[in-house]
Amino acid sequence: MVQDFMENGSSGQDGSCYSSDSDSGTTSILKLVESIKGLKTSVMPFEKDLLSLIHALILSNNIDFHCSREGICKASCIRKSLVKHLRSIGYIAAVCKSEWKGTDKVPGGEYEYIDVILEGDDRASERLIIDIDFQSHFEIARPTLAYVGIVRYLPVVYVGNLAKLEQILEVMVEAAKISLKQNSMPLPPWRTLGYLRAKWLSSHVREPVDNQSKLRRQSVSPDWRNATPRSKQRQCSELWRRLKASLLIEVDAGCVVRPVSTERNRNVLSERRPSTFNV
Repeated sequence: MVQDFMENGSSGQDGSCYSSDSDSGTTSILKLVESIKGLKTSVMPFEKDLLSLIHALILSNNIDFHCSREGICKASCIRKSLVKHLRSIGYIAAVCKSEWKGTDKVPGGEYEYIDVILEGDDRASERLIIDIDFQSHFEIARPTLAYVGIVRYLPVVYVGNLAKLEQILEVMVEAAKISLKQNSMPLPPWRTLGYLRAKWLSSHVREPVDNQSKLRRQSVSPDWRNATPRSKQRQCSELWRRLKASLLIEVDAGCVVRPVSTERNRNVLSERRPSTFNV
């Protein structure tokens, strides 16, 4: 159903992948682009450090992830591997699993993401959300060129607090409505603000560290390619390659901070821990 909606929409109209923009719709989305630019550049130093580290991990060749879950992995192995590396250098990180019941307007579902808790003596703890492949949450059928542009302004990997995330969701839902309206198409349930908010703001469970450490104990080979079922390996390796390619484009274009080495980030974290982190 979702794939059919993405490919054909519900208006029954023929057309190419990208439809023409009306002047009013383009102008409205361009205004929303400025909002996204402002939110993307409003980054605290500790967010920038964490984002740089995540980029470095994704671009590295030292990630050992294994699809150990039955059925479709949905990149759970990638998130667990990132958490393992974050915890190894002192971050309080975990894989979070959210689940919510459906209503008349919002379909039920479940989702998985990473969070990092920053604790300090001189300020309240800060919870940061890490979401890989962030742009994929906003794919819609037959997007206008203006909408394609605003999606590309979004970070490939989101690192930030829930308040900023909510603001981005509100802007993107408005942009999606404008784009779809120009094709006389409704906003699908899985792109409504209620559904998107449910992914990150529903009640969640942080996976225990002991469960996450099983990934290391079950690994019999340092090369994840030799230990992963082919179907799952293909899915996750393709996503991994796509994330790398997208990040490299962002780095080359100067859209994101150039990643620092994990060793340098380890040293920075070690220096800050007495006043900023309690691990």
